[in-house]
Amino acid sequence: MTDQLPSKTVFRRYDIRGIVGSTLTPEIVRKIGMAYGSLLLEKQETQVIVARDARLSSPEFAEVFIQALLDSGVDVVNLGAVPTPLAYFATHHLNIGNSAIITGSHNPGNYNGIKLNLRGSPLHSDKLQALYTRIQQQKFSTGHGKQTFFDVTDIYQDAVVTGVPLQRPLKIAIDCGNGIAGVVAPKLFKAMGCDVTELYCDPDGTFPNHHPNPSEPKNLTKLRAVIRESDYDLGLAFDGDGDRLGIIDSEGQIIWPDRQMMLFSREILKQHPQGKVVFDVKSSRHLSAEIARHGGEPLMWSSGHSLIRQKMQDCGAVFGGELSGHLFFADRWYGFDDGLYSAARMLEIVAGQTRSSAAIFAELPNGVNTPEISVGFESERVLKDFMEGLLLRASEFNQATVNRIDGLRVDYADGWGLARESHTTPSLSLRFEGNTHSALKRIQSKFKHELLSVQSNLQLPF
Repeated sequence: MTDQLPSKTVFRRYDIRGIVGSTLTPEIVRKIGMAYGSLLLEKQETQVIVARDARLSSPEFAEVFIQALLDSGVDVVNLGAVPTPLAYFATHHLNIGNSAIITGSHNPGNYNGIKLNLRGSPLHSDKLQALYTRIQQQKFSTGHGKQTFFDVTDIYQDAVVTGVPLQRPLKIAIDCGNGIAGVVAPKLFKAMGCDVTELYCDPDGTFPNHHPNPSEPKNLTKLRAVIRESDYDLGLAFDGDGDRLGIIDSEGQIIWPDRQMMLFSREILKQHPQGKVVFDVKSSRHLSAEIARHGGEPLMWSSGHSLIRQKMQDCGAVFGGELSGHLFFADRWYGFDDGLYSAARMLEIVAGQTRSSAAIFAELPNGVNTPEISVGFESERVLKDFMEGLLLRASEFNQATVNRIDGLRVDYADGWGLARESHTTPSLSLRFEGNTHSALKRIQSKFKHELLSVQSNLQLPF
């Protein structure tokens, strides 16, 4: 082992993420593996499940990470290249609560990362910083673990197909963005009885067709066009590791995840009166009202898949999600974020009605809103300084309710705006919603004034 140490910036709020060959190298990945393995043993955990995505760097990273775990004395169950939710599923099926997934999720192809779980809970925030400190201190265990291989794909598929029966066959199109979801999604939805049109379902870590991020409207262009060309019931899009879902209705319109959550909440709360539903600060305020209207308890929380999942576990929520497309079903499922299972549950709802999916979604309350808007910064330090300056101006938002749970969310009587740090890339995340176009423009204008008051040369796309 050489003296190369990881940068502290690799240990982000939700997971580990870095640039391949720069902040994330095989040597750094090995040290992270040694630290994680040592942590497991310290907690008297001797087994861990490992999986990886389809990125070009993932096979090598997985190999060195697994070897590090073995060298620390931990036994590894290697699932190979499968979507992230299949690794989470395997923790329940095999009764092994620890998992590590080598994945860059929806980040550009030159990124990669690691999602870590201990005893069924995600490692995030301070727990990841503690892992960094362990590496600095070289506080490693040594031993001789053993590796076994396990194929979870068919078992996962059987569990979904059996647990989510469809009342009628549906015609769907799916876009896997050349991510790892492509090894499971087509076969799964065909097994559910669907007529499936496949887009970019061959895993390819160069992502030659479009970025595997369904949060970006431009990445849904082809799927929307296909839906509009023929008589489809639904379009489904998945991110690079299959734990996030994007939905296109039968008329080719994007149904953002906060509106998906409205429909899911309606159905789930029928079975769980007064159930808690957790959602992130980027979500429409109509979601909170809809949850309450159907007898649930709405809980707004910080954005981030690890944070939402942890909050759900802490408060015993039956459902949760965030605008990025991470959806967590603790109703009839295990409470982890699973784009494939979420898609199955949406198919179940649509198949249970004779109306089109467009008509079903049209009933849900909606405002005039923007997708998530990303504004890049030259570094995370500059971004952090900017946010500190913006938070100091919170009092400038008059006649509004200010929420600082994650950045700055400002709610007015007729809409809201949000500015927060992204914790995956050095960028400012913005979103706006108004009851009317004029309300939306007014709120955006006020935010623009305050944002430019902090940094006058900021390039804002509104």
